[in-house]
Amino acid sequence: MVHDFHDAPAWAKVFDDPARDAWQRPAEVVGLLDLRPGMTVVDLGAGTGYFEPHLAHVVGEHGHVLALDVAADMVNYLKDRAAREGLGNVEAKHVAPDDPGLGADTVDRILIVDTWHHLPDRPAYARKLAAALVVGGTVTIVDFTAESKMGPPVHARVPPDQAVAELEAAGLEAKVIAETLPEQYIVVGRRRP
Repeated sequence: MVHDFHDAPAWAKVFDDPARDAWQRPAEVVGLLDLRPGMTVVDLGAGTGYFEPHLAHVVGEHGHVLALDVAADMVNYLKDRAAREGLGNVEAKHVAPDDPGLGADTVDRILIVDTWHHLPDRPAYARKLAAALVVGGTVTIVDFTAESKMGPPVHARVPPDQAVAELEAAGLEAKVIAETLPEQYIVVGRRRP
């Protein structure tokens, strides 16, 4: 699903609306990542940086948050936001739609919120993500359920069992996990030892 995200300040009013906390539940999502200080975590499709303060706080000053997005305007906004909010461990990077640009065995956690349905070749992309993970590292997909009152058109949504299959095809051990998000599901894929 292709979408135009060129006007970051306008999108910030949507993505960073305080009302989002009620349905996105960022503390719960970040808690489910099992982050620890010093880890490297990727926020893929980071948008305006909604999750960055949460992630940056948990991984701490010795950790690293890679905020990746395909929209250059979003990346510029993210860089300004990180500087403005003193998030020195956040690095915003522009990436290609078909490649996250991550080195092999370099990432502890990858968070993908409301973005999995945008990727054109998810199985190929999943293989690149799997290669970037350290042993025991995880990819966490948070996306809209078929019943959700928000999100992309129903025909563009990716069911959780399909997300599981796409991560498993990349060699990850994947499953739907329990959560309390009212509009979304969470799938986690873990790199096996």
